[in-house]
Amino acid sequence: MNLFETLKERNLLYQTTDEETLKNLLNNGKVTIYSGTDPTADSLHIGHCVPCTILRRFQQAGHKVIILVGGATAAIGDPTGKTDMRPMLTKQQLEQNIAGIKRAYSKFLRFDGDNPAIIVNNADWFNGYDYVSFMRDVGVHFNVNKMITNEIYAKRIAEGGLTFFEMGYMLMQAYDFLYLNKKYGCNLQWGGADQWGNIVAGCELGRKMNFIDGQNRVMIGATNPLLLTPEGKKMGKTEKGAIWIDNDKISAYDFYQGVYQTPDACVEMMFALFTDIPMNEVRAMIKSDIVASKKRLAYEITKFIRGEQDAITAQSMSNNLFNSQTINKDNAPTFELELTQDKIGVLDLVLAAKFVSSKGEARRLIEQNGLSMDGVLITDPQSEISKASLSHGILFKKGKKNYLLIKLK
Repeated sequence: MNLFETLKERNLLYQTTDEETLKNLLNNGKVTIYSGTDPTADSLHIGHCVPCTILRRFQQAGHKVIILVGGATAAIGDPTGKTDMRPMLTKQQLEQNIAGIKRAYSKFLRFDGDNPAIIVNNADWFNGYDYVSFMRDVGVHFNVNKMITNEIYAKRIAEGGLTFFEMGYMLMQAYDFLYLNKKYGCNLQWGGADQWGNIVAGCELGRKMNFIDGQNRVMIGATNPLLLTPEGKKMGKTEKGAIWIDNDKISAYDFYQGVYQTPDACVEMMFALFTDIPMNEVRAMIKSDIVASKKRLAYEITKFIRGEQDAITAQSMSNNLFNSQTINKDNAPTFELELTQDKIGVLDLVLAAKFVSSKGEARRLIEQNGLSMDGVLITDPQSEISKASLSHGILFKKGKKNYLLIKLK
């Protein structure tokens, strides 16, 4: 099965500006594809990685892959689906986030050897591009009346206002595609379905520039379906927080459990994205036993992202924990802590063990009688735990079914 047929069979191709040309390119030649991400965090969660899984298939099929990191556009913020203006990041924050995102992408793509993927930063071509020149070259091709009817701006307008600063985002992303086409021969931009308006803008800019300078640039846009929960929210976060790709941000057990919590309606698409299991096998498995399917999904994705040993460990922990009638220190997931001082505050401890995402979350749990240790509710957020107590291990419980044994390393 060729790549175009694979994308269609796995329902990964949702929209395209020119399906026939895309099909011919994939069947008879090579494409150079790019997908962009704004470095608003220092890692990616599983919802961010949907396009990455598709780019991986392009690279495996011999096509050239470009990752665009939006060092310039992140300073503005994509207004797509937002009700508030995104906070602007400092230069140092952007640099730290870009380094983290590069590490995350290496889970999916090869950046060395034959046909390596490359990473580019649009700050490299926007820095020094003066406002008047940019508006003469690019802004003149955009009609404001048409822009504000686009759904990517709808929420911002409905909720009280869209700044001119944010409107520039579409122009910048459109120019990104044009720049990459000129420099690298990039002829395909890929993104999530919520990026359709921005992607089409880039294709239209290319078409207008072709008319002006007599070129024959091929610039195609395509999207994948969004990975949404039944409530219409993007997948990638659970009640415990984001399912991070970076190993340092989440334990193997929590990663596995986060995937296992995938809503039933999203299981088929998660298999289609993150595994190479044939779809007829996937659909038969889901129809037969959705619980077993979700266990298989959790194992396969943990293995793909974190490695086989983490997948085996997390699966074993999960089986021991939830198949046992009694939760105890022998079958609970474990976090080993290095401690130099004689005592540690309970809030600092559960945060260091990544059992909570913040001290604020820990305080709220304590206020709601939702955090205990060794079967006793924690009532004082200022309480401290001795090093001696941790030497034997303390079993923490959060909510109804989240357990973690914390002990000294």
